[in-house]
Amino acid sequence: MNEMMAQYRVKKEPYYRVVADEVALYEAAYSVRMPMLLKGPTGCGKTRFVEYMAWKLGKPLITVACNEDMTASDLVGRFLLDANGTRWQDGPLAIAARYGAICYLDEVVEARQDTTVVIHPLTDARRALPLEKKGELIEAHPDFQLVISYNPGYQSLMKDLKQSTKQRFGGLDFNYPDHAIEQEIVAHEGGVGIEIADKLVSIAERARNLKGHGLDEGISTRMLIYAASLIARNVAPSAACRVALVRPITDDPDMRDALDAAVSTYF
Repeated sequence: MNEMMAQYRVKKEPYYRVVADEVALYEAAYSVRMPMLLKGPTGCGKTRFVEYMAWKLGKPLITVACNEDMTASDLVGRFLLDANGTRWQDGPLAIAARYGAICYLDEVVEARQDTTVVIHPLTDARRALPLEKKGELIEAHPDFQLVISYNPGYQSLMKDLKQSTKQRFGGLDFNYPDHAIEQEIVAHEGGVGIEIADKLVSIAERARNLKGHGLDEGISTRMLIYAASLIARNVAPSAACRVALVRPITDDPDMRDALDAAVSTYF
């Protein structure tokens, strides 16, 4: 068991810049094994936060990138055929529950609602996972915790969590950090000076003001780090911004011109 779970341990401390009281609140939630829901825009640090907390708590972390083709069997497990006949293989949720890992379901609303209901028995007083195909009931390990995340900006009637699911979780809101903090993050992670990081964050703030006015989503902190990483490798700032910030988020010529103009203002 120890050998198998070793692959899921976070080997070294991930860089995470504390923004408010999210670390203390998560630690309190983990102490009572409260399932947690992280809400915030893409690229704002939700996944990095979970990695940091798993490292800080010394617990294995099993991450699942949810998608619309994911079935309940992908989460809990299935029978497989091999040379000796059939054998059962636990899915990531079953492994986490059985051996005491933190299971992180990233962008959970991308999964079908009939798939996400399998988490319900693990998120209330039962703390159990029925493997109906196998005829087994996994009693969750004392260290097990379930964490899910999603981007409320993509909510729709078709892609939202049921209230019966939401009300089983504690919630933490994430957003892009304040200017000074985001500048510090971009400088650290991208390997550039504060002056460059300051300009990149200013460009992002302009773009975020256009969300809903031609842009579906603003420039994320992750994208700023990409741009900074290119600049740190001697790519011209205007070219780095074009590749990492402007071209990925829009194909509209007018919007591209507006964003390129914002880049030109600072570089």
